[in-house]
Order: sequence, then C-alpha cells, then structure tokens
Amino acid sequence: MSLTKKDFLGLYNSSAAEIEEILNTAVAMKDVLTRSVKKVPTLRGKTVINLFFEPSTRTRFSFNLAAKRLSADVMNINKSASSIVKGESLLDTARTMEVMGADVVVIRHSAAGAAQFLAKNIRASVLNAGDGAHAHPTQALLDMYTIREKLGKIEGVKVLIIGDIAHSRVARSNIWGLKKLGAKVSVAGPQTLIPLEIEKMGVKVYTDLDQALQETDVVNILRIQLERQEAGLFPSLREYREIYGMNEKRLDKIGKKALVMHPGPMNRGIEIESSVADSQQSVITEQVRNGVAIRMALLYLLAGREANNEQIN
Repeated sequence: MSLTKKDFLGLYNSSAAEIEEILNTAVAMKDVLTRSVKKVPTLRGKTVINLFFEPSTRTRFSFNLAAKRLSADVMNINKSASSIVKGESLLDTARTMEVMGADVVVIRHSAAGAAQFLAKNIRASVLNAGDGAHAHPTQALLDMYTIREKLGKIEGVKVLIIGDIAHSRVARSNIWGLKKLGAKVSVAGPQTLIPLEIEKMGVKVYTDLDQALQETDVVNILRIQLERQEAGLFPSLREYREIYGMNEKRLDKIGKKALVMHPGPMNRGIEIESSVADSQQSVITEQVRNGVAIRMALLYLLAGREANNEQIN
C-alpha cells in the first residue's frame, strides 16, 4: 500500500495502516543512512522546496538532508530571504515555486492550518513541517519510530508527555499517532498548561509529576516556551524546575528500562537536567537521527513511488 492522499498534513487524519507504512518504510531508509554511500537515486529529477516561515534548525536540516539522500533537487526558502517581506502572500509564493517545478513543498508556518490551505490550492504535494500550535506530524513519527525501535512495539506502551501541553503541536501529534497504534498516553504539567477537556483525546491527566512517573515506559519532555512565563502561566522557572523538571531522582523512579525523550531544543536545567539528557536511558540523539529516516520515508511515499519502480537496495 501507499499513502492515499497527495499531501501529508498530520496524524489526525492518517489511518493506523498509513502510520505503520511510514514507520516500516523508514526502516529501509535508515539502512541507507548506515551505508558507506548514503545516497540512493529514488527522487532523481524531483524537486523538493523547503518553505520555512519559522526559525528551525533540526527540522529544516533534517528535511534538507533527507531530500538530498534521495537525490532530489532541493531549494531552501525562508521568510527573510523571500518576497514575503515585500508583501507577497503565502499562496503566491507557493504557486511561484510550483511553476518552477516543485514536486513537494515542505512548509513550516506559525499559523495553524497553513499547510492545509496550501494543499488545497496547489497541485504539488504538501508536507506539514509544523503549523502553529496545531500539528508537527514528522516529529511525532520520529518519536514513535524511536519507541518502536527501542522497545520493539508501540501497542500497550505507556507514554507520559510532560510540560506545556496546551501550546504544543508535538504533544497533539504524538497523542493522535500513539493512540492510533494502541499506546497508553498520559500527560503531566501545570493546570494552566493543560488544555480543557484533553481527556476527550483518550489521555490521562496528571498535575502531580511524581505520581505520573510511578508507572511509565517512556517520558517525552517538552521544551518550556519561556514566553509562557511572561504570560504568567506558571510562577517561575525555578518553581517549574522543582515541580516538573526531570532530574536524577525522578529518573530513578521510572526504572532503567524506561526511555527519556525530548523533541529539542532543550532548556537544560529547567525541564531536564543535563545528567538526565545525557543518561543511558536518553534516546534524544537517536530521535534526531531517526528524523532523517522518517522524512526520507515521507518524501519517498509522496513523490517517489509514481516515478520509480526500483527498490531501495
């Protein structure tokens, strides 16, 4: 099977079978990354445009590398270097890229729904690299891939997401994806950073982190967005660190078999201590590595199958 839509906008509208297909395809892509020649001709002649309207290091670099590993032609465009600063609309920018031969447009935008808007208005495939506080599907997929790689499964795995759930597109996408594959998901954080009625998404809610940690297989620690402190959503960084920061004492509570994850960038010494981030239970560097394989898989599934009969071998 393959992805049923021309675009990949999120896990909220993806089936369990489609998610499994992406994860399984990423296994072959990761094998490519371990070879001495880390490149295949799968997307030769295809053009991938990375259209980023928000600051990004990991995601943009990962998409750029993924496309190049598949031999695609790559163009990287950011807001400050495009005609957007002259008043050009998002749609006009994307249509210009399409006329220039774009096969896939990877977009990151501060507005929720930007990727969906683009997908409805251009013929090229659109891949969502993060839209506002709505969705970040590729981050969730690489998190899921890492869990499956390390624990051997996702179904039945107990995952705890810690931090600013209300403003996190990573949390939303993880919940959508993990629940579809049978994981048991909980969230923990200050009440002011927990969305109302989030229980309707099928998750258990904790405001006491130490209670939440008593039975979990994976902790996924979200970055504290420092601007939330200015908005008064929690008293102080010191208090947040004491009540919700992942430290060595809390690391001991989850057991040596549990995984520690973080989507990055990390605020070391706030939501996670360096000793935890660098511990043997941490899979944070693996997440980054797996991100390239996941994004290669999505580019292949969206742009590669129609034009390529050759296998990844």
